[in-house]
Amino acid sequence: MIDFTNKNIIKLKPFSIKEGESVIKAIMASNEEIAFAFTSMRDKLIFTDKRVVSVNVQGITGKKVDYTSIPYSKIQVFSIETSGTLDLDSELDITISGLGTVRFELSSQTDIKSLGQYISNKVLN
Repeated sequence: MIDFTNKNIIKLKPFSIKEGESVIKAIMASNEEIAFAFTSMRDKLIFTDKRVVSVNVQGITGKKVDYTSIPYSKIQVFSIETSGTLDLDSELDITISGLGTVRFELSSQTDIKSLGQYISNKVLN
């Protein structure tokens, strides 16, 4: 489960924008577009042009789903850590106003610098 109230490490890998859209279509604004989408088993993390959406599938059947929406304006601090020679995963830490810091461990397939640049453009503009 992706928990924005605790600093957890969740390993995520990229998945298609189209699949990401199908996951959050019901809660998307009419002019909202997805930029990055990640998955960890049943849970998802989706970056749109307006917010970050955490999708937590709950229970055995997966019928209960929690959608947590964080506008970029609520991100106070973020950091990225690129992968290395032995540590192939990269990391993203996000500090959210009133909630705390959460850490996401991203697979080596992630272009972490592009994601960092995208978040910079959203947070600083």
